[in-house]
Amino acid sequence: MTMQETQPAGAIAPRDPNVVMQLSRMGSFHQSRLSFMRILLRRLKRENWRFERHAFQIDANGVGHAVYTAHGPDHSYSLVAFAHDLPPEMRSDRVIATAWDATFTLFDGIPTDDDITRLGANIPKQEAGRVTDRELSVSRANRSVRLFEHVVSRLAAGEQPELATVNQVGYLMRTTAVYGSGKLGAADREYTADRPEFKAPFQIEMLSVYLTRAFVLDLVEYLAQARAPDTAVKIDPDLRRRFGIGNSTGLGMAPYLLNHPALISNWISARENALARVRSLPTASADAVLAFRQIAARAQLHARAWHSEHPLQIKKIAQLQSDMSRLEGHINGADLQTDYPWNRLWLWAEGALSLEGQEQLVSLLMEPYGAMVDDLADTMAADETTVYRIDGSMSVATLKELTEDIYGWALNIDWTSRSAQARVWYVSEEKLEPRLGERFEEPIEPYEQPLCPGRDAARMYADLKGFADGPVAAFLLKHPEHRHVVRRAQIAARYPYAEIRDNTIDATMLPIDLLRAKLAFFGACHFDPRSDRWVRINMFQHAPFPHEIATGNADDWTYPYLESATL
Repeated sequence: MTMQETQPAGAIAPRDPNVVMQLSRMGSFHQSRLSFMRILLRRLKRENWRFERHAFQIDANGVGHAVYTAHGPDHSYSLVAFAHDLPPEMRSDRVIATAWDATFTLFDGIPTDDDITRLGANIPKQEAGRVTDRELSVSRANRSVRLFEHVVSRLAAGEQPELATVNQVGYLMRTTAVYGSGKLGAADREYTADRPEFKAPFQIEMLSVYLTRAFVLDLVEYLAQARAPDTAVKIDPDLRRRFGIGNSTGLGMAPYLLNHPALISNWISARENALARVRSLPTASADAVLAFRQIAARAQLHARAWHSEHPLQIKKIAQLQSDMSRLEGHINGADLQTDYPWNRLWLWAEGALSLEGQEQLVSLLMEPYGAMVDDLADTMAADETTVYRIDGSMSVATLKELTEDIYGWALNIDWTSRSAQARVWYVSEEKLEPRLGERFEEPIEPYEQPLCPGRDAARMYADLKGFADGPVAAFLLKHPEHRHVVRRAQIAARYPYAEIRDNTIDATMLPIDLLRAKLAFFGACHFDPRSDRWVRINMFQHAPFPHEIATGNADDWTYPYLESATL
């Protein structure tokens, strides 16, 4: 479903950051061709990666270890998985948990017996263990209480799991953390950044989760066989692909988008440039139009299958379902081949669809044009070692102009209002992770983290107005408290989508908007918030397994298939 078209000389520009970087819109992002899971699987398929299971030493109680190795063109990587017999009362998704049903590391190469011994003494301890730069990631997962035993018992009895039960949960284990980039002593990002397979963001973590999924499905089939060797069966392949790996993500991830402005800008710039490229096409081929109509119909099925018990998400799902029906009605009678058809469709959507529908359309418009947009995956990384240096020679006048341009929305907020500054980001001593508290209800203001650029920019601007023109260095000598905002403004001047254009401490701010924006880039869909501060997702659901990727579809697995191949 990919094709190349010719773009016009006067291409349409990417969308304005003031539009894109509002939290309500970011909280409506969807997975796309540029999501990290799909980037990974396209590469595995394109480069003919090979997969082996080097070890599977698990006993009948589900305790032991396994090693799954992925062989690329230049390097091999091994998921070393440790399975544990965890008492139910010890099972917890909280970050301060000390025991899990399974623990993992992605090892650089193929581990020796000595490596396995060393890892077995440390990986199950997670934060309390010690790892080296041979380990690229460290992770852990817990079983789904609802589904794991159901699947094992049904398979042991010679029966397939109930489809309705599988669809209701969708995963047998969910990760509670996947640590990379130097966490816990594992290899720093710089150690692998020059390897082509890890050039795009979070490819180490995505590979770890992808191999974890293979291990978990092998584990339930093995346990069923061990329980009832005479009757046990394996999962039907089509049903097997319905299982992904779950994930529970909370407030600890939310500040990432604020703390990595250049990187986030590159993610969103890639997405916005992809949309601009497609909108700039003067015509569309019949094949491209057919492909778009099919993917829009599949997205409608996808929206109908999305369920949640959270009131906010129920409303958003209803909006998306209505939007997809409205989109179907519009494109059925629309000319999608001439006179800049995709731009006309986009302009219609801006007035006819909710934010959910508009951002879903961004993803759908990319689908027929992989040959045109997939190369943008190579632009999504960022070298953050140099972008944070402050240019002290910049003039105060220029800084004022930047502040007005980037933070104009914040300069219009009454920051003396209690609602405008209702929240405080701080680090919990107990959980050692970012948390969000109520400024006027808890004594936490002295511990506030600098995670409200809008308010801080407004404070800086007030001091800039009373400062004579000169170099920024002179301004910062008098007002060193503004160094972090000067840095952010200078970064945003070079990276247009670096800064969220919204109040991140407002009383009405929803942290799940931050979570969803990041998780959509991972490739998650069917987000299931459990509050406004944490969400459950499913990763790699419906994707081919490692043993299928050579002959399976490595990219077109995120939307349900139509019963008919054509519309």
